[in-house]
Amino acid sequence: MERIGVVLGRREATPLEFWVGVEGEGLLRLDDLVVVEGFHPKVGKVRYFGMVDLVAKAHEGESFDTDVFLAVQGKIPVSLAYVAHVSVTRIVPEEFFPPDPGSAVYLARGEDLELALYYDAMKNQRGSTKLPAGFLKSGEVAYLNLEFLNGVKGGHVNISGISGVAAKTSYATFLLKSLLESGVLEEAHQARVLLFNVKGEDLLFLDKPNLRLSEEAKEEYRRLGLPPTPFGNVRFLAPPKKGEEGILPDVETRLEGVKAYHWDLVQFAQKGLLPFLFTDKGALTNLGFLVAHVTEKLRRLAEGQKGPHLLVADWPGGELPEDITFDDLGRVRLKSFADLVRYLEYKLLGPETGEGEGDRTWVARQARGTLEAFVRRLRSSVENVGHLVRGDRKGNPPDPLEGGEQVHVVDLAKLSPQGQMFVVGSLLSDLFAKKERGQYRGRVFVVLDELNKYAPRDEESPIKDVLLDIAERGRSLGVILIGAQQTASEVERRVVGNAAIRVVGRLDAAEAERPEYRYLPTSFRQRALILPQGMVILHQPEIPVPLLVRFPFPAWATKREEVLEDNSAEALRREFF
Repeated sequence: MERIGVVLGRREATPLEFWVGVEGEGLLRLDDLVVVEGFHPKVGKVRYFGMVDLVAKAHEGESFDTDVFLAVQGKIPVSLAYVAHVSVTRIVPEEFFPPDPGSAVYLARGEDLELALYYDAMKNQRGSTKLPAGFLKSGEVAYLNLEFLNGVKGGHVNISGISGVAAKTSYATFLLKSLLESGVLEEAHQARVLLFNVKGEDLLFLDKPNLRLSEEAKEEYRRLGLPPTPFGNVRFLAPPKKGEEGILPDVETRLEGVKAYHWDLVQFAQKGLLPFLFTDKGALTNLGFLVAHVTEKLRRLAEGQKGPHLLVADWPGGELPEDITFDDLGRVRLKSFADLVRYLEYKLLGPETGEGEGDRTWVARQARGTLEAFVRRLRSSVENVGHLVRGDRKGNPPDPLEGGEQVHVVDLAKLSPQGQMFVVGSLLSDLFAKKERGQYRGRVFVVLDELNKYAPRDEESPIKDVLLDIAERGRSLGVILIGAQQTASEVERRVVGNAAIRVVGRLDAAEAERPEYRYLPTSFRQRALILPQGMVILHQPEIPVPLLVRFPFPAWATKREEVLEDNSAEALRREFF
């Protein structure tokens, strides 16, 4: 063991914290882990493990600020004090009496480091539950206890940080890599990932090697027990282009291997997706009952229908559109979302001539003003979701539980805010319902950025209800949320509070002072303001102090310019194994 100093006697030492005087040319830094041995005749030997959370240097012997100039010139005698504050992380055995002043302090390495960070306790009957999470400042591997992530003892991850510099998405994808390929997650081959791409097209190249990956970075992956390769077995889905006769994915940088997704009208009605078009607070306050009523009417109307078009018994008065056709029973085929909106307008408000009133079984005793407000919102949604909900082709909505692909990347970047809300709400509600029915036994990891938009603290919406269900009951069903946002203070408390693992990248100064980050010691909140990319602060329940963690450069391309064309992921895998 490397002796680094002694426990100070001038400052009070307690079982939970003490000060260290660094001796000679010793080096003690923030985040270093240390170990001290104590002894008491009635207890025997006790070992204190702790982390350095404050270091300072000062001249002893100076009385005034200007004395430093005299000390530098050698005109007054001074001593240089190099001290560090240590927060105790563990005492073995658990005998809570303080260490003696003058006790030798050593850097914790190897087995001592594992004891300091409870790594020795990260195991179950099947073996180790140490999930690689990056590197500590000392270069040692940092671990998460998988059981606080996979739902056994806890679940969910929440990541906060400024957009562009906090590396939220980069760390989320690194965690996925560790979960799927470290060999720690039991039955990892049965796990599924639903990954929403909300910005640009960066996540559409997860299956391509990164040409910027250095040999040093490859070696880091090997030290973590991970292959330095991109993700295998990925399916990419994007919304269809507007105004196209065919169903073509709306992407620009990746032209192959991407399929378009959409719902047909029967799926829209049978799955009850109408509420996800009404996601603002005002709509739910005034229209909540009507939305629920019309959703149920559409569900009953679509019972037994196969789609893609929705069959209805009547149609608004006036001239029929040229493309309207009838089935053998004389029912009208609705072939677009605009047709459905026009049909609902007719059922709720009556004929376009303004004579008469709507169908009383659809109106549900609602005032005319409420009905008109509902219809106005539906009309405005045609432009935003008309290409996502169609009656001209059989639906192909994303479904991470179907098919052989393990990772499903669903692109949202080019959708309007309403379109994004509709897709996220529809997919998560369907996924959660299937897991409740026991239709898939493997774990599902959902990665969603911009949580403040989908689960805002001060507003209500159907999507927020789904996310709350996942946060509060998801881990028992095997649905794990890896959520991210710039500001945790703007996200529903219960969504953030149910995350067992919390990760912080670089923060805004005002955000760092919010109560949501009080679990971080002051020194960590201050350091969050200057964290570089590739560094995060990691907090987990089993370890009483946060860890500063560095994670490796992505082995997968994060944009088109990084794609390695002359090499393959399979070649890299053969090299690793």
